[in-house]
Amino acid sequence: MTRQWLAGLLTLVLASCATVPAPLRGDFSTLSPREAVDQDVSDARVRWGGEIIQVQPKASTTCFEVLSRDLALDARPLLRDPAGGRFIACHAGFHDPEVFERGRLITIVGRVTGTDVAKVGEFDYHYPHVDADTIYLWPPRSQYAPPPWPDPWLHGYPPGWYPPGWGPYWTPYWSGGVIIRTTPRHR
Repeated sequence: MTRQWLAGLLTLVLASCATVPAPLRGDFSTLSPREAVDQDVSDARVRWGGEIIQVQPKASTTCFEVLSRDLALDARPLLRDPAGGRFIACHAGFHDPEVFERGRLITIVGRVTGTDVAKVGEFDYHYPHVDADTIYLWPPRSQYAPPPWPDPWLHGYPPGWYPPGWGPYWTPYWSGGVIIRTTPRHR
């Protein structure tokens, strides 16, 4: 009986583990974009992700300027500070800037091929350049806010009875949780 219980528990634990999407699997350098600028890392295979800052379609490629973020276990960028610097990733073909809009989360797999210098305001910024094999655009996530705490002042009413239109919460009883979108709208 104990072995069956343990096997069931192990199955549940393994099923709840984050899985990396198939195009993002593999072995990669642990190098961050900030470290890539300071070191000679030509041809290092990386998996970096973050928020899109800008997308520039060119004649045969599309280049993405990305604000780097740490990656979660499923390779999705985490939305927390601090940022890990910026990088530029170019991928063959056309990628629509209206789909790959500012603020969307992407994860990129490719090879670091050097450094680009561009202006950020008046500052000359050194970007690690990645020739991307894979551009993975993450679907937007919605957040859920649970209903508020029970109303402490309704304790004098008989159990199960509340004033007409109101439940045991600070909001009308027919309103449950609320779906919240973060800004920008695709995080």
